Amino acid sequence: MRARSSIILLFFFMYLFMSCAFAGKKKHYKPCKHLVLYFHDIIYNGMNAENATAAIVGAPQGANLTKLADQFHFGNVVVFDDPITLDNNLHSKPVGRAQGQYIYDTKNTFTAWLGFTFVLNSTDYQGTLNFMGADPIMQKMRDISVVSGTGDFFMHRGVATIMTDAFEGEVYFRLRADINLYECW
Repeated sequence: MRARSSIILLFFFMYLFMSCAFAGKKKHYKPCKHLVLYFHDIIYNGMNAENATAAIVGAPQGANLTKLADQFHFGNVVVFDDPITLDNNLHSKPVGRAQGQYIYDTKNTFTAWLGFTFVLNSTDYQGTLNFMGADPIMQKMRDISVVSGTGDFFMHRGVATIMTDAFEGEVYFRLRADINLYECW
C-alpha cells in the first residue's frame, strides 16, 4: 500500500511540475484558410435608389428611413446586399455579395451589431461564410466571429478582422475583411 501511495504522490508532483512549467504558454493556431475581401455599402438616402445597396428599415420614433438618426445613429436598423471585391475598387468585378444587417446599438459612441453572410460565387470560391458580432466602429481594427459556412467553407469557423477602408459621409463606406479560418473541414 505504501508503494502505491508513493507512486500516486510521484505522479501528482509530476503533474504539478508540468502544469507550472507550461502555465502561461498559449497555443498559437495557424489559419487553415486566409482571405482578404472588401465590401461596399451604399445607403439609400432618398436620391440614390439606382446605386444603393443598403436601406434603413428601422429607425427611432420620428426619424425617417432616408437619413441616419442623430445621437450615434442609435436605433437604426440597416439591411444590405453589398458587392464583395478582391480589391478596394467599387467598380471591380464582384466575387460575391455581403448580405445581412447592422444595428446601431449604443447611445454614447458609434457601435453596431453585425449579422451577415458572404455569398461567394467566383472561380476561386463557391459557398457562404456567416459572420456575427459587435462592431466598435471607432476602433481602427476590430474582430468579429466567423461562425459557419457552406460549400467550399462547409462548417468553417474563425475570425475576421475588419477595418473601415473608406468612408464618404453617411452614404458610402467600404470595409476590408481580413478573414482567418481556423477550423476547416
